[in-house]
Amino acid sequence: MTDPSRDQVPGGAGPIVQRAFGEENRRRLLARYFADAGPTTAESAWRHTYRLLLWIDPTTGLAHCYESDKSQPGRPWYARTLAFHTWVAQAIGSTADGLSDQIDLLFRWASDDLAAASAARRTAHAATAEEQRKPYSGQHLPLPGEDPDLIRMITQTLAEWLSREPPDEVLRDLAERIRAHVTQENKRKNLVGEGFEDTLAAILQRIDDVNEQYDIRVRPWLHDLPGFYEPRGGEKARQVDLALIRRADGHRTLVSCKWSVRSDREEQFATDFEAYARLEAAGQGFAYVLVTNEFDPARLAAACENRRGRDLIFASVVHVNPDGLLAAYAAPIPPRGRGIDRARSHIDVGRLASMETWLGKLTDG
Repeated sequence: MTDPSRDQVPGGAGPIVQRAFGEENRRRLLARYFADAGPTTAESAWRHTYRLLLWIDPTTGLAHCYESDKSQPGRPWYARTLAFHTWVAQAIGSTADGLSDQIDLLFRWASDDLAAASAARRTAHAATAEEQRKPYSGQHLPLPGEDPDLIRMITQTLAEWLSREPPDEVLRDLAERIRAHVTQENKRKNLVGEGFEDTLAAILQRIDDVNEQYDIRVRPWLHDLPGFYEPRGGEKARQVDLALIRRADGHRTLVSCKWSVRSDREEQFATDFEAYARLEAAGQGFAYVLVTNEFDPARLAAACENRRGRDLIFASVVHVNPDGLLAAYAAPIPPRGRGIDRARSHIDVGRLASMETWLGKLTDG
């Protein structure tokens, strides 16, 4: 069967991906990564997650762990980002200046696929485009990719170091590549969002004990899970980021995968939990779990303390690796507020758990 997301490169060079950042290609890229990544275990899960999804903030040159505007040089989070960058490089066996080559693989591979597809489309349409331009020959219409302001900025900036002016076609290609880079960065938000869910699912499926004990579902509708009602009275259907159904007894774990936790998401957690509880039809408990890479300790503490009446909303709050958070706050700059103290207390008692610890507990029964 022909794959609708792939076409052939003109000239028979092989298949290209049309929806480079789509779900189907993400699954393909994850399979490519794990094929050469070695054993997937609870202990290695956080490394796989960071290699696939963590990225370098282009405005600081450092691994992204907090909002870019608050992590600029001179601000408190710049020192913490320096500390985190150093820690994560050492922890995954890299160097501080070599970290960029070891992380962000999912985005970089998808970007490569997008670039290949764009180049193939340009080649395929080149002859037709030339025919379309013929009636306007001699009118000096701009060529595709021309960006006079950008090209002028490049040539003026580099003029002192250029022995000769680059050919027009080289400058057009460079301008296109710069624009593509900026455009692709705008796609990161969606890739990190669903890519985090896909990555966690891929890890769970590759840990034998977890995969044997659980039915793992990515982005299912709540009413398609066992023991939940369909939406009532015109209520909007709800989708769960990830669901784990334990085969032995049908116990359900509903996972919210959020790379970061904004204030609006804090409110959404309670709303979602109330909906899940209201639509529960089997009269049995379920676990609601948050898995995140949030680095704001106050937000993490709030998630750990979030309640519905007397009951905590989350059965577990899971951080990709709390050691990274603690490394950031070991930076030589006084912490502000009580957020880090609250977060540390939750780490100490296991309320704020590492991905490794949570994955290990999944198979404890």
